[in-house]
Amino acid sequence: MSTTRPYSPGDRGPEPSGASGAPAGRQVRTLSFDDQSGVVPLARDFARQALYAWGWLPADSADQRAAAEDVLLVVSELVTNACLHAEGPDRMELTCDNKVIRVEVSDRGTGQPAPRTPHRAGRPGGHGMFIVQRLCLDWGVVRTPGVSGKTVWAELGAPA
Repeated sequence: MSTTRPYSPGDRGPEPSGASGAPAGRQVRTLSFDDQSGVVPLARDFARQALYAWGWLPADSADQRAAAEDVLLVVSELVTNACLHAEGPDRMELTCDNKVIRVEVSDRGTGQPAPRTPHRAGRPGGHGMFIVQRLCLDWGVVRTPGVSGKTVWAELGAPA
């Protein structure tokens, strides 16, 4: 799992300048956290609404239900980490292409998220990025030179 690569292996990064709109079948939803309180439940509710709109919910099977719950858990972990380690999140973007959901949480923090090593099961705290690493196909951090902060991204596969 990557903690430095800005994009997953099959992704070539952002669309070139001048490209119009999202690729066919790709849907994007963005939530701004400006002046919001209770950002973790707000982010989960926003993600749940997107999952309904994209047909991940209501789930027809236990696997589909588990996949949707995994997305909600990853959203919670990334937003919570931004609250605990980076003065709170600025925005969250969810992207779905029917095969993968990408969760991106942007903040102004300078820290580098990483799973705690060694992972200590049964001890409180410090499990967020370990959970993200275990549930996701891949994850990483995007930094823009000359701009403070970062975007932590994670990708989850659609249920079969």
